[in-house]
Amino acid sequence: MTSILVISGSPSATSRTAALVERLADRLAQQEHRVRTVAVRELPAESLLAADAAEPRIAEVVAEIARADGLVVASPVYKAAYTGVLKSLLDLLPQFAFTGKVVLPLLTGGSPAHVLALDYALRPVLNSLGAHHVTQGYFVLDKLIQRTDTGITLAPEVESALLSIVDTFSAAVHRRHGELLAAS
Repeated sequence: MTSILVISGSPSATSRTAALVERLADRLAQQEHRVRTVAVRELPAESLLAADAAEPRIAEVVAEIARADGLVVASPVYKAAYTGVLKSLLDLLPQFAFTGKVVLPLLTGGSPAHVLALDYALRPVLNSLGAHHVTQGYFVLDKLIQRTDTGITLAPEVESALLSIVDTFSAAVHRRHGELLAAS
């Protein structure tokens, strides 16, 4: 069975990004993946800022990244880029931490102008970490995500497109896992 690590770069536990990440993790689990979600905001801030990869909770996340077949990297957009919380984690990873991985970038934001952050802020970092394949990412406007008592509701046009992208990512992770098994 493949494993996927979902990394949430939202600094808020009640954010739309955090709720969206939970929804996507459930979808991926239904597609025969072992899924674990890491909220970067829950890691020790002092260790993140000091780039202390030896801190036990951070070391465990780094080890989980190494073991994962696929990664979902999600963040709200602040100041035309992904959050500083997420950047602090990405900055302390080894240079090629994403080697061999299939990666899905996902951003949320308040303006359509922020969609460019996918390709001009997040994707270059994911590629520089050595990702095997960065799949088509997705940007969701905040106003199209409604929090409910049981999770979120997405605008119909967003739900259809987003789930299609998640399903394509899922298939790419399964395919890559098969390639690696065949090669070994």
